[in-house]
Amino acid sequence: MLYQNNGAYKIPVLGLGTFLSTDEQVLKNVLNAALEQGYRHIDTAAVYKNEHIIGSVLKEWISSGKVKREDLFITTKLQPSFLFEDKVEEAMKSSLDNLQLDYVDLWLIHLPIAMKYEEGGKLEPQPTNLEAVWKKMEEQVDAGKTRTIGVSNFNISQIQRIKNIARIQPANLQVEINLFFQNKELVQFALKNNMSVVAYGPLGNPGLPAARREGLPSVLEDETVKKIATKHNKTAAQVAFRYLVQKGLVTIPKCSSAARVKENIDIFDFELDANDMKVLEGLDRGEAARVFSMKLTPGIEDHPEFPFKN
Repeated sequence: MLYQNNGAYKIPVLGLGTFLSTDEQVLKNVLNAALEQGYRHIDTAAVYKNEHIIGSVLKEWISSGKVKREDLFITTKLQPSFLFEDKVEEAMKSSLDNLQLDYVDLWLIHLPIAMKYEEGGKLEPQPTNLEAVWKKMEEQVDAGKTRTIGVSNFNISQIQRIKNIARIQPANLQVEINLFFQNKELVQFALKNNMSVVAYGPLGNPGLPAARREGLPSVLEDETVKKIATKHNKTAAQVAFRYLVQKGLVTIPKCSSAARVKENIDIFDFELDANDMKVLEGLDRGEAARVFSMKLTPGIEDHPEFPFKN
């Protein structure tokens, strides 16, 4: 396994994403298969509603001695409904209780927009003070509840605002990145500022076809990607992940089968050459290829902290 720096710690460059993984038995099977295959980086979030499932598997592995806690890298995220100064500590405690851990390795602000649940479960965007929330997250580092803190789905100006007031600098940025949407300016800003960068949606989320932009092909079906995959006797997915790793990024593909778990981690025995990298870099389609626009919540685009304004 390769690693990148994440603050004072190391983050494995390939992790297991668990977005939309709520079937308990399926997730347990995938987690056990992943840990058997050597995965040590698990990514979750309070809003995924699966921290408790992950916690039960981790407890079993740690208590049996099959893995040491210090060899794991566990990420979770502060949910928008707790993105308030007076709710940060409660959110941290809830995640740790569900994960059955004393600390996590990385805690991220999931989205830079606070929300409240109204009647009927509808989410309503709320006034948001990111700087005040960050100060409270720093206190959780001081308390030993999380080793590092970072941000997800932030833009450059939002990251800079946090950096300007931070006593503990953001160690990580997690954003959507794949071959069609390489998010180059944001990635370069984060790397230049000594932040590790985690790519979610590294295949353009083929499991969410409704969210994909019309006319945008799947990374897995792209002829250029498939040609390079054939050249290296690898799959299109493995090429997509390897490209991100060679760019100095971390990626967290999700999967729902033990076979796919094994395939995804099998990217460390080959290298894309300079021409491969140049060709793959040329697949970038910019903003037109963004899948996760966060626009499912009515009114969110009008929020002053909406991060994806063009």
